[in-house]
Order: sequence, then C-alpha cells, then structure tokens
Amino acid sequence: MIHLMKAQQKGIIGKPYLFGACFLIICILGSRTTYSQGRDTVSSLSLKQCIDYALQHQPALQQTIIRTNIAKATNAINLSGWYPQVGVTANLNHYLQQPTTLSSINGVETPIKTSVTNSSTPALGVTQNIFNPSLIYATRIAPLNTKAAQQAVDSSKIELVADVSLSFYTLLLTLQQIGVLKEDTARLGESLRTAYHQYVGGIVDETDYEQAQITLNTSLGQLVQAQENVWPQYAALKQLMGFPQNQQFNVAYDSTSMLNDIEIDVSEELQYDKRIEMKQLATQKDMQHELTRYYQRTSIFPTLSGFFNYNAAFQNNVFTQLYNVAYPNSIVGLTLSLPVFTGFARVQNARRSRFVEQILDWSETNLKSTIYSQYATALASYRGNFYNMRQMKDNVTLARRVYFVVDLQYKQGIVPYLNVITAETNLRTAELTYLNALFQTLSSKIDWQKAMGDIKY
Repeated sequence: MIHLMKAQQKGIIGKPYLFGACFLIICILGSRTTYSQGRDTVSSLSLKQCIDYALQHQPALQQTIIRTNIAKATNAINLSGWYPQVGVTANLNHYLQQPTTLSSINGVETPIKTSVTNSSTPALGVTQNIFNPSLIYATRIAPLNTKAAQQAVDSSKIELVADVSLSFYTLLLTLQQIGVLKEDTARLGESLRTAYHQYVGGIVDETDYEQAQITLNTSLGQLVQAQENVWPQYAALKQLMGFPQNQQFNVAYDSTSMLNDIEIDVSEELQYDKRIEMKQLATQKDMQHELTRYYQRTSIFPTLSGFFNYNAAFQNNVFTQLYNVAYPNSIVGLTLSLPVFTGFARVQNARRSRFVEQILDWSETNLKSTIYSQYATALASYRGNFYNMRQMKDNVTLARRVYFVVDLQYKQGIVPYLNVITAETNLRTAELTYLNALFQTLSSKIDWQKAMGDIKY
C-alpha cells in the first residue's frame, strides 16, 4: 500500500490509470469485433470468386472484349467489297438555253437544237469485284485480326487474375496481422495487470509497470494502423474486380488448402510458347508477313470487275409531260485495271515491310531473354521465400514456448520484466515475420506462374 500511495503521489501509476489503459484496450478490440460482426451478414468471397467476379465485371477487361467485336466488324467492312455494289442515281435537268450545233442541209449550214428542254435520268449501277488484290489481302489478314483481338483479351485476363490475386493476398495479410496484433495486445494487457499487481505487492518497482505500458502503447498503435489499412486495401481490390465501392464483402479463405497449394514443381521447364506475349508476337509476325507478301506478289496483279448499268432516260420539252415516255438504255461489261508504274511505291513498301519483319525477329529474341529473366527471378524469389516461411513457422513455435516459460517465471519472481518484454517482442515479431513470409511466398508463386505462362482464368 505504501508503494501504491507513493506511485499515486508521483502521478506515475494508479488504479484510474490502469483501468483507463485496460478500457482503451477493450474499446479498440471491441470496436473491431463489433465491426466484424456487423459484416457477418455481408457475403464472403474466396479468391476464386473474386477472380470470377472480376472476369465478368472489370471495366478494362470488358472494353478489351468489346474490341474483339470491333475487330470482327472491321473485318466485315474490309471484306464487303466481295459483295455486289449497287447504287442508284438520278438527275433532273432543265436547259435555260438549249445547246445548238450546225448541220449542213443542202449545202447550207443550218443551226439545229441538239437536246430537249427537260431531261431526267434515273440510273441503276451494279459492280462486282472478280479479282482484287486488296480484297485478297483483306481476306488473308481478317482471321489474324480476330486472333490478335482475342489474344489481347487473354492477356488482359492473365494480368487481371495476377493483380486480383496479389491484391487479395495483400488484404488477407493485413487481416491476419490484425489478428496477431489483437492477440499481442491482449497478452500485453494481461502483462500490464500482472506488473501492476506485482508492483502493488512490492515485488517489483514502478519501471516494470512503465515498461509494460510502453510496450502496450506500441502494440496498440500498430493495431490501429493495421485496421486503418484495411479500408484502402478493400477499395483497391474492389477497383480491380469492378465491384461497387458502396457495397461490402468479406474475404474468405481456407488456410489448410492455401498451405497445401503453396508448393510448386520447381523442376518444370520453361516453355516460351506458353507465354501470351510470344503468341501475340507470333500473330504480329504473321500479319507483317502477309503485308510483305501483298506488296511483293499480290499487288502486281490486275483488278478485274464486272459492271451493269441501266439508265431510264426521260426527255420532253414540256415539263409536265417529262415522265410520260422513257427512253431506256443499259450496258454490261468488264473492267480491267493494271498498275504499270507507281513511282517505285510498291517496291519501297515491300522493302519497308521486310525491315519491320526483321525488327519483329529481334523483338522475339529480346522477349525470350526477358521471359527467362522473369522466370529466373520468380523462381529464385519463390525458393527463398518458401525456405524463409518454413523457418519462420518454426520460430513462431519456439517463440510461443519461450514466452510461456518466461511469463511464468516472471509471475513467480524468478526473472525481471525485461525478459517478458523481450519474449513478447520476439513472439510478435516471429508471428508477423511468418505471415509476411507466407504471403510473400504466395505472391512469388503468382509471379512464377505468370512467368511460366500457367495463369488460369
């Protein structure tokens, strides 16, 4: 009692202060618990469900999917020239002064009007391409355009799956850290009460209590900071998913399944052709090859088309009687067009296209080097993180055992409180380090799957 009165007189410690600290712990943990319970009615989404939702609702991906329809529509436009082209024209003419020509009649030059005052000619024209180099090129390139658009969708899906997975793991890591810090804060609250009673009983001096309060304050600060980080991380995940920001969901996971699926076959060989970037580059090379082929071969052929024209000519000097009688005429024929000299444009276009093909060849070499670098980095990162995760898991078990023994020894007055602080700090650090190692391993696994071209969607 004497020690307590001295402490109260100094303003260092007292029951109000102790109960105030404990009340602060209860408020923080209780508010978090209430928040979680309030969200129990909200749906819970697993990683697969988040990915499935993103594939259906993510705006950027939906834009890419729409572009495939644009590519198909563009192909239809480019190939429309193979269909008959039908056009209708009409004109209405009224001469203010009719044209005149001189004609020799009986040796006398006599002016004669060569037309009527009013005329109108509705006309129907039909053309049909029979052989057209540009249309042949469009026919060859059309499936490649569609293929390139679909590969762009596949690439967007792969990036989306990887990004959603990493964002999901980041959020899950923070939630797990909150759980660890809540346990840590609860242990420190118990230690604070133990130190207080030890001080009141005259077993220890006031520094034990102060050290306990300092450690508790530090843990509370980390807990509050982690709780505040949840909101923006949820917002980031919703943005990637295309999920409405005004709606809520919980993340659900199976820790056992997660740990079982964390291992990969590190002996699997890298296959460049599985990467979507290699497929896109191959399609781009095929398209460029078709362009080179067009300039070198196809464009030198003539254009052949058939036509049919029908003109219903109406002529009369009296406007009101213009459409009483028609004088129709029609014609059918073929049109052949052959470019003889174009100022070496075709030759230079073919030369330029071959240069672009060479650039794409070097792009393939550079892309393979980049892919291998990504593969090596991801594999090394995974191996290091996986080994570290296993070591940190062992550290957690050891740290829990050490803390249990040291805390028991302190309560029995065998060791000073500094040992408890050290053991508690080591336990918290071991648990947080293990969680970081676990989720770094999961993230590096995603990077490895992406490097290998094994991302599923």
